[in-house]
Amino acid sequence: MTAAEHLFGSLLPDIVTSPPGGVSRDLTMRLREVESRNITYVDSGWPIFWKEASGSNVRDVDDNIYIDLSGAFGVALIGHAHPKVVHALQGQGQELIHGMGDIHPPVRKVELIERLCGIVPWVDAQAVLTTTGSEAVEVALKTAQIATGNPGIVAFRGGYHGLTMGALAVTDRAHFRSYFEDQLYKGVTFTPFPECNDVSQVTTDEALGLLRAAFQQGAPNGDPIGAVIVEPVQGRAGVRIPPDGFMAALSDLAIEEGVMVIADEIFTGLGRCGSMLASEQLGLRPDIVCLGKILGGGLPLSACLSSRSVLSAWPENDGEAIHTNTFLGHPLSCATALAVLDVLEHLGVPECARALGLQMLSELQESLKGTEKVLEVRGSGLMIGIELVTADGSPWEGGAARVAEAAFGQGLILLPAGEHGNVVELTPSAFLSENQVAHSVAVLSSIIQTIH
Repeated sequence: MTAAEHLFGSLLPDIVTSPPGGVSRDLTMRLREVESRNITYVDSGWPIFWKEASGSNVRDVDDNIYIDLSGAFGVALIGHAHPKVVHALQGQGQELIHGMGDIHPPVRKVELIERLCGIVPWVDAQAVLTTTGSEAVEVALKTAQIATGNPGIVAFRGGYHGLTMGALAVTDRAHFRSYFEDQLYKGVTFTPFPECNDVSQVTTDEALGLLRAAFQQGAPNGDPIGAVIVEPVQGRAGVRIPPDGFMAALSDLAIEEGVMVIADEIFTGLGRCGSMLASEQLGLRPDIVCLGKILGGGLPLSACLSSRSVLSAWPENDGEAIHTNTFLGHPLSCATALAVLDVLEHLGVPECARALGLQMLSELQESLKGTEKVLEVRGSGLMIGIELVTADGSPWEGGAARVAEAAFGQGLILLPAGEHGNVVELTPSAFLSENQVAHSVAVLSSIIQTIH
């Protein structure tokens, strides 16, 4: 093994063939023949096909090495292929790959739920394991309806909760909803999400007033409101951070009106924002919490958690569960999740994310100071957004995609976010090396300052 191979995970980019290289282009042509054209985005400069990933590095099939600043959709907070996760995966794979999660459960299911119940704020916590973030949201919405008897839901403008039918009903973006509006539940009211920078043009008091009105007036179809679903920090909308006190006031108002609070912590939870739950930092007091992304360490796993009193609203299983799936409590995913929780705890990952996030945020703010096209650089732990505008101050439509494409050519993987595609979003590993941080900040700042 060469020195470079030994360090794979903390290397700087090494682009040997302008991406996408020939092998990636060939694979793209093959994929286009067999996959729906709606799934993988393809153009002359996109995509690459990944061959290997470790730590903060990705190697593509053409042997280019990248720094992954996206964390693979926010999953890889502890890095790709963390040794403890790989060890757990290999060990479990030799014992039991698949179980019968709601009939004859694997041991790992019990062990994981016990650990997860220690993360959330209820002494009598219980959980439902699921496979995707969307499914965790579906369970949360079902739980709120069963527990309150009120099917109506309040969600927030800019919110993203997944694309299955129940989750899509509370996701606010026409791009995702337009083809399916006729099938979506009509009992959802969307209210404004206030931001620290006041870009939303709604104050905290105004947002709370509209929220109260929504609780009291009921849903557009007349259904009474039983739940409000909220991301503590809106992720896909472009790292939208609420003003101080808003989340605490939201919780107070929900209690006053008898509405359950669902915290969608799929993106923000498990250390990404500097604590195990972002709700803790912001004063949000949820009745139900959804977790995912980081949880499985790269394997598909999510969870919906609440107190025993809330989840007891579900009927006793009489031999046929009314919400389940074939891979519930999947032993491989549960084993890797237990390893992830060990790493988060023993290596102080939330604290690392907070410190590294503050460092990157400060360096980006300093290097981009005075850049006309940058409205704001903001962040919560290792969820950082750089909002881009045009000369007249309006959102730079597609500007973040332009930045992402240019960065891609220089070996940085990152994603655009926001309704207008004008927020450069960074959600990297908490274990980026100092060299990777310095290089990434320098390259990204240079691109943003010079791109047109």
